[in-house]
Amino acid sequence: MEEAKGFVRRVLLVKFKAETAPDHVERLIKDYSNLVNLVKSLKTWHMGKDASIENLHEGFTHVFELTFEDAKGAAAYVVHPAHLEFHERIGPHMEKTAMIDYKPTSFHT
Repeated sequence: MEEAKGFVRRVLLVKFKAETAPDHVERLIKDYSNLVNLVKSLKTWHMGKDASIENLHEGFTHVFELTFEDAKGAAAYVVHPAHLEFHERIGPHMEKTAMIDYKPTSFHT
């Protein structure tokens, strides 16, 4: 087992509130994606919508995956003014979330 050097990934699952209009959700997602241009330690940003055929999503509708240069970069992101401002705007529109940060690990057999 070998951990990737430096990189930290964050996976965020979100269920948006039903009363949040789809066009507003889309605007929030576009604004979220722009953080990669504003926060130096945020290296990649990806998202997708639930496409599970197993119906194990537990109500989550969107997934976001962020890659940071390292653990210090992830910590810097949490307190970055652009992230804090965005968090204030998106928070009221999220019904529930789940999040995990991890260091990618590969297995060699």
